[in-house]
Amino acid sequence: METLVSTPVNDPHTVLKEIFGYSTFRHGQLDIIQSSLAGQDTLVLLPTGGGKSLCYQVPAVLLDGITIVISPLISLMQDQVAQLKAQGIAAEYINNSVAWEQQREIYDALYQGQLKLLYVAPEKALQRDFIERISGCNISLFAIDEAHCVSHWGHDFRPHYFRLKELRQYFPNVPMMALTATADLATRKDIVQQLGMCDPFIYTGSFDRPNIRYTIEEKFKPLSQLIRYLKEQKGQSGIVYCGSRKRVDDIAERLIDAGFNAAGYHAGLDNDQRQFVQNRFARDDIQIVVATVAFGMGINKPNVRFVVHYDIPKSVEAYYQETGRAGRDGLAAEAVMYFDPADIPRVRRFFEDIPDEQRRRVEEQRFQAMSSFAEAQTCRRQILLNYFSEYQREACGNCDICLNPPKRFDGTLVAQQALSCVYRAEQRFGIGYIVDILRGANTARIREHNHHTLSTYGIGKAHSNEFWLSILRQLIHHGLLNQDITQGATLRLTEAARAVLKGEYVLQLAEPRLVAKHVYQDKLAQFNYDKKLFAKLRALRKQLADEDDVPPYVVFNDRTLAEMAQKTPTNDSEFLQVSGVGFTKLSKYGAPFMQLIRNYLERD
Repeated sequence: METLVSTPVNDPHTVLKEIFGYSTFRHGQLDIIQSSLAGQDTLVLLPTGGGKSLCYQVPAVLLDGITIVISPLISLMQDQVAQLKAQGIAAEYINNSVAWEQQREIYDALYQGQLKLLYVAPEKALQRDFIERISGCNISLFAIDEAHCVSHWGHDFRPHYFRLKELRQYFPNVPMMALTATADLATRKDIVQQLGMCDPFIYTGSFDRPNIRYTIEEKFKPLSQLIRYLKEQKGQSGIVYCGSRKRVDDIAERLIDAGFNAAGYHAGLDNDQRQFVQNRFARDDIQIVVATVAFGMGINKPNVRFVVHYDIPKSVEAYYQETGRAGRDGLAAEAVMYFDPADIPRVRRFFEDIPDEQRRRVEEQRFQAMSSFAEAQTCRRQILLNYFSEYQREACGNCDICLNPPKRFDGTLVAQQALSCVYRAEQRFGIGYIVDILRGANTARIREHNHHTLSTYGIGKAHSNEFWLSILRQLIHHGLLNQDITQGATLRLTEAARAVLKGEYVLQLAEPRLVAKHVYQDKLAQFNYDKKLFAKLRALRKQLADEDDVPPYVVFNDRTLAEMAQKTPTNDSEFLQVSGVGFTKLSKYGAPFMQLIRNYLERD
């Protein structure tokens, strides 16, 4: 096997290629890195999967001192440090999971200048003991990940993040880099102010994640819809977000009963159980995590292929961040949301408990934007990007609206049937009961109220339950019906319904989408790779990862394996040409992978 001599690591491009294994920077990364190397404060807004970590990791390697990374989650620190060590970079983390003896060894390495990066939680960074310990060290940079948590206007404000401005008092000359994927204009300004940044370089990358397909499905029988969708995913990794702990427990149990490799995750579980689920998911031992929003911030797993929202999120920021956990490797991924307009008033009631009136108004406005997004009939990606002030004229071609445009029809007759049914039932019942009358259901409740004698009883039996649900929801959306949430969501006609009932104008409605169209994509098809070889490489990756006690993506991600299966490298030079392979990973993992490839080619 040939031996390659590494050139001196003295500039960003050299670090990128020889250590991280990539040939070119993504757009904006080099500008951010050079600003940091010049000692300037920096605010970085890049989408999840946009390469934020490299923006501070490359300067950390090049600068003389230590970079302190402030990160919110233990699991994220562990993943980041494991990946850095696999690339030959001296990195450690200190948190409550690290024994005191090990902490002392880390501090010793810190004092001796042997570390390049140290990860800590915001709570730890503000402790007097920690500040005293690092005061004598050569600190080159503070990198604050998930920086939107600093701001009162951020969607995930955290009090300890708010106090990070205190670091300026102790280390006034150390530059800061704040990084986030989700921050509107008000939040961006507040981050700069709260951290006491001085004339920062602000880089706002595109919020567009073109590899993610956005789909919103009307919620009819959500569990059946979810199971049908998951069966199409062929063993891919994914996250299912639910709005409550109770629902997480229920859905996780039902998926397990249906034969899926799934587990639940929420803040009501003990720390050991949550850590167990997160580790197993990271290591590809669990395929699907059903979770509340307690799961996900800082998830570093690049091969999450789908994110499903079983319930509507409370803000566009939350939706964007959660869907952004899919496809971090840049390969094709999907974001699916099940939406019932009746969920909107239920979610709004959560905001009534917010004591701060201004905060409550902000949260209500954010949820209004989210509900408008869910109800929209225009390109999903355009709406998302416009929300973040990145105006897009062209439709994306990769969302449900673009791929399967809504079709309109003359809905006057079915609207008259539905409105008449609500009226004849004395406007005292909810959607489900009205649908039962329209379809002629023989239920005890209908007989009890003598509604089987109504002229509208069974008038709509030619259509499915889901069809009528969609029609009634559209009539609510058109302002022809109101749902009285104070009276059990009963339906009541509005004044506008009178003209429709009289046939005074033609009402155009959207044809209900009763069966969602999901076309399974080979997410790696762009590489034109050998699938049998890829499967063998993946099995080897899993074996080596288990031996090293790290997630498989720490060894190599799926994109790198697909490129190996395409290029079939059999010597060091060829192996280094594969994206994601640097000198350290060549040295550590190259031999077994190249041997497998040689054996495979010889058998062929």
